[in-house]
Amino acid sequence: MAYLTPRKRATGMGSAKSGVEHFWNMKVSSIGLLILVPLFVFTFGPALGSSYEEMVAYYAHPFPAIVAILTLGVGFMHFKNGFQVLIEDYVHGAAGQYAIIAMNCLCYAAAATGIFSIIRIAL
Repeated sequence: MAYLTPRKRATGMGSAKSGVEHFWNMKVSSIGLLILVPLFVFTFGPALGSSYEEMVAYYAHPFPAIVAILTLGVGFMHFKNGFQVLIEDYVHGAAGQYAIIAMNCLCYAAAATGIFSIIRIAL
């Protein structure tokens, strides 16, 4: 039987050392999305409902393509970080680790597919 206080058990174990970094990543990405989403809406709006050829011509300009790529990239990274926090809070053990790995793979695959599609249309 161990007669250790909770403080004595925690001494020397250190902190996770990633909470503040994760917090700031979420704040920075949310501020980035605060700027990028309206830009995306206003750049994508005029092209909405146009034909494929008009869309290709529209995204041949660098500004709409760059805004769309940045919005997809930052949006999926923000989603990945937020969903990771959700999994860490509610799913424990090995299932949580597998869920985080699966979610990371899914987010990176979706972001890569979207960015590749925009680059393919733009070029």
